[in-house]
Amino acid sequence: MYNMRRILMILAASAITMSAGAQATLENGIKMYNYGKFKSAQSNLSELAATNALANYYLGLSYLDAGDPATASTTFLKYPEDPANISGTARVAFVNKDVAKGMQIAKDLAAKSKKKEWIQEKYAADAITYTTGGDYHQAIAWYTDALTKNDNIETHIALGDVNRKIQGGGGPAMDNYETVTAKDPKNSLALSRIGDLWYEAHNWTSALDNYAKAKDADATNPLPYKALTNVYTRSGKYQLALENNKKYIQLSDNTLMDKLEYLRALYRAESSCDAAKYAQDLLAHQQLKNENRIEVTGILGYSQIDCGDSTEALKNLRAYFGMQDPKKIMPGDYIQLGKLYLKLGLLDSAGYYYTKGISGDTAQNKTDIYRQIAEAFKTKKDYCKSADWYNNLIKANPETQPGDYAWRAIMYYYCKDLEKAMNAANDFAAKYPDQPSVPYWQGRCAAVIDSEATTGAAVPYFIKWLDKVGPDYPKKNEMKGAYEYLLYYYYNKKDKENVKMYIEKIKAIDPQNKSMLEIEAAEKTPAAPKQPAKGKK
Repeated sequence: MYNMRRILMILAASAITMSAGAQATLENGIKMYNYGKFKSAQSNLSELAATNALANYYLGLSYLDAGDPATASTTFLKYPEDPANISGTARVAFVNKDVAKGMQIAKDLAAKSKKKEWIQEKYAADAITYTTGGDYHQAIAWYTDALTKNDNIETHIALGDVNRKIQGGGGPAMDNYETVTAKDPKNSLALSRIGDLWYEAHNWTSALDNYAKAKDADATNPLPYKALTNVYTRSGKYQLALENNKKYIQLSDNTLMDKLEYLRALYRAESSCDAAKYAQDLLAHQQLKNENRIEVTGILGYSQIDCGDSTEALKNLRAYFGMQDPKKIMPGDYIQLGKLYLKLGLLDSAGYYYTKGISGDTAQNKTDIYRQIAEAFKTKKDYCKSADWYNNLIKANPETQPGDYAWRAIMYYYCKDLEKAMNAANDFAAKYPDQPSVPYWQGRCAAVIDSEATTGAAVPYFIKWLDKVGPDYPKKNEMKGAYEYLLYYYYNKKDKENVKMYIEKIKAIDPQNKSMLEIEAAEKTPAAPKQPAKGKK
């Protein structure tokens, strides 16, 4: 008898323990669903759903919100008389765009509510609130009536959620969420919702404050980290966005969509090498939709540019451009590809894609882009194309800096297009007359045009420049070039005084200067040729 009593006590205790465990699993499953962790919810609820209608309802919701309405429908039909699961069938109808059917199921369910019964109205309203197409005002009416019969936290959160879907509903939504936090200050879900409201109102400080409270209230809630990722992304604080997204990834189910957002966060934060590796892993191990495969391939290519793998970057970007709808390729994409070709030394392709990107870019100021291209061609010693890009820059932005005007003239000079070089130098003089280098480059251009130093075209420019820079100017080779032209010009004009002066100036810089020595010898030797061979100008 004693043993039987002992066995019965053990069995009773075991039943209590099992019941508590099942309840914990149910509560945890609902919590996982509310936090958007649908796979975790399915794992928690699948076994319990065989004997528990509420567990079955949330199991069906986890399938529905994960994008599997067919499995959700089959799940809800296992409990055809249960109000929650009936509500689930209405949600499936709304998701399948059968609004009339969804509303009819919801109305029939709400009509079953009696004087003190409220749960049918609540579930009927939920079917409308958490889908699209239904009558949100009807949902509000059902929630309001349900609250008169049972004032509970879940209904207030749902009433807040539906109010956010109607114009001017932000205030009532906030009232309901704050009603919840007044009753339960550690309700992480309500605090997250309050943060969302402030985020939608562009009140970043209050949004951040409430997301922080939501994190403190429940360290397992991934929602505030996801929201913070959005806040910091929108405000351009990409490193902070990435830090919060990393935490979200740790707490979430890490679904494919979660992984895609993490990849975007890495890319935006310019964690290029990490983004490239993560993109490669996604392409290798995930069943991606075509649109996602295109995006990941593009991010891979662009990340490889900054990570230093130019050859692989070009391969992947060619694949990206081949897959992507041309209408979705932005001007910036072409400019990025142009930069890559430039980096690889493929200047013609670089120029083509830069031009294609710039022509489609509606931005007002393209100065930096033009300058990058011009400088790249200059580095490659393709002076003519460099000059043309500086010219494009100045035409697009006449108020640009003096250096751009100077380099346009210099590049045309080295391109040996002297007419354009002189015109560019004159434009430089007109725009920035006080720049010391203006008369120097006017003089250089005029000196080459007057190659025999007979017209003196360069004389006023060089004299003006020399006066500006003074005798202590450190770039002595530039001074010597000007002196040489002036020496030849005055030698041709038989101006012995100036010839003597410029011989001395050149001698002070370069005592063995060939041109200077020849003219000096000619001046001292009457039998010498009147005009020695002209040296480099």
